[in-house]
Amino acid sequence: MSGRLSYTCIMPDQSESLRVFTFAARIEDIKRFARIDRVVRGQDGRISGFQRPQIAGHIKEIADYLKLPSSILPNPIVVAFLSGVEIQRAADGIAQLSIELTDGPPGYIVDGQQRFIALSMLENNRNFEVLVSGFLCDTVNELQKQFILINNTRPLPKALIYELLPQIDGLPDRMSSRSTAAALVEILNYREDSSLRRLIYQHTNPYGMIRDTAIQKVIMNSISDGALRLMAREEDFMELAFRLVSNFFLAVQNVFRNDWVGHTPKTSRLLHGAGIVSMGYVMELIHSRNGAEQVRDFEKGLEPLKGKTAWTEGVWHFELDDQRKWDSIQFVPRDIRQLSQYLVSVIRRALVVYP
Repeated sequence: MSGRLSYTCIMPDQSESLRVFTFAARIEDIKRFARIDRVVRGQDGRISGFQRPQIAGHIKEIADYLKLPSSILPNPIVVAFLSGVEIQRAADGIAQLSIELTDGPPGYIVDGQQRFIALSMLENNRNFEVLVSGFLCDTVNELQKQFILINNTRPLPKALIYELLPQIDGLPDRMSSRSTAAALVEILNYREDSSLRRLIYQHTNPYGMIRDTAIQKVIMNSISDGALRLMAREEDFMELAFRLVSNFFLAVQNVFRNDWVGHTPKTSRLLHGAGIVSMGYVMELIHSRNGAEQVRDFEKGLEPLKGKTAWTEGVWHFELDDQRKWDSIQFVPRDIRQLSQYLVSVIRRALVVYP
């Protein structure tokens, strides 16, 4: 590879030791002057490089979005240069940047590798220009230090992201599913006739007790393989879904009143994330057995569980003589699976025949 690329860039005053600049470049040119240096450990045990492995699912989501004619990418790709760059400052923060390509790409991608790979996958790249934020550093040690600092920023709280999702269109499939669930959670949390009104913790409702991710999991499971999957075809899906979930949890509150009223997730595993998700599977079983949608039908379906739970005290008697103290159940896949299988098996063994 040979040649030289030149850009007019903005060069803000920041660090006295590190020169920073920003410019726009086509993805094909970025591939000429920047590389991804993945972290590896040699036979001598020493680490070289710094970038994590690429994440295929994340890259596909970005690529699918970038295929849209209206797509934009305001996030810059951050590139560090150890050499091969000349920069001359002009007036008013403008500078002329020259990148030498004779010895291969002189730059290292510090942030934005998934975006970079996704863009590289696009046919013709639509002549898509990307913002590049570059900086010059003297040593590999300084480069790795900046990589850690740049990538160690605190992410947005998931509770806030999930609340914002229902307001956004054109999301990837994975996020669209979460968006539907988040929208229904919002209705369940704020409609006056909801059995869960103000009980769900959200960024805008920090006094809620039930984890929003737990209720979302109940909804997403149902949309994927349960009652809400069939309802999704209906025009008034959100109303039907609201009624089903709200009625079920009102029945839960009625049947297990002593384990619900006045409790928190710390004092009752019924309000705990593990209990909420597990009861979601119970909802599906009762609905599939008799088409339950009304509160009374759900109450009948829950009757076999009375006296066989340990929501607030005692011991869970699971299969194969496996006993667990009531508060040892945690919001982890293994415990949710064990608890939900137990609750469902109790109802199935009861062989309840609904009128």
